[in-house]
Amino acid sequence: MSTPLAVGDRVMLIDSKDRRYLVVLADNGEFHSHAGFVAHGEIVGQPEGTIVRSTRGQGYRVLRPTLSDFILKMPRGAQVIYPKDLAPILMLADISPGVRVLESGVGSGALSMTMLRAGATITGYELREDFANRAQTNVASFLGEEAMTRYQVEIRDCYDGIEVGAEPFDRLVLDLPEPWRVVPHAVAALSTGGLLVAYTPSITQAVQLREALAEAPFALAETLEVLHRGWHIEGQSVRPDHRMVAHTGFLTHARLVVG
Repeated sequence: MSTPLAVGDRVMLIDSKDRRYLVVLADNGEFHSHAGFVAHGEIVGQPEGTIVRSTRGQGYRVLRPTLSDFILKMPRGAQVIYPKDLAPILMLADISPGVRVLESGVGSGALSMTMLRAGATITGYELREDFANRAQTNVASFLGEEAMTRYQVEIRDCYDGIEVGAEPFDRLVLDLPEPWRVVPHAVAALSTGGLLVAYTPSITQAVQLREALAEAPFALAETLEVLHRGWHIEGQSVRPDHRMVAHTGFLTHARLVVG
């Protein structure tokens, strides 16, 4: 059973047009919009799903945000990987509790949060300190301190090499402009049978990556993209939505083999 909403909780306010607003409940806090304001005190103590009204009569449904909600609304410095690609990455990289992941190009932390919540332990490489700080802040904000014990971000360039500790990594997950430059390092950094997954916006990037994988001891390489089309369902009016989330990026994955 869901616990009542409390000070410190992150909530999502959804208006009559399905516009969504992220709010952290605070003592004496207020949510302001063009439709007036809602005192946080009217939300605290209420169950999820309750409707509160602003001073101008606008109704807001109050729910705790999902990970997908948070990723789309969270503070960001870099472009995020969208939920339609995040879920397939979890499957393609076979992320599970205890898996050791080297993630390069952490950006705002969307992919990090997705893999951490699935139980991975992540070492992140990021060139920009502001992006690294933003990613760690977002992870801590949504997942809490336990996740931070499994998340280490270093200011490093993956193109220059990958530092391997006592054990190699189980997975390499890349969001970089030139992932093919990482392939030689991946051979030394991955355990045999380990997976490499790369997100690339353009097909020419994916082609160059596939060429590098073909020249290295990787097998079962595949490249795909995910298209997301919703459906309009209202009574007997049933049709595909006129708009869809089509291309965002290509997902390439392969497994390291011996010889």
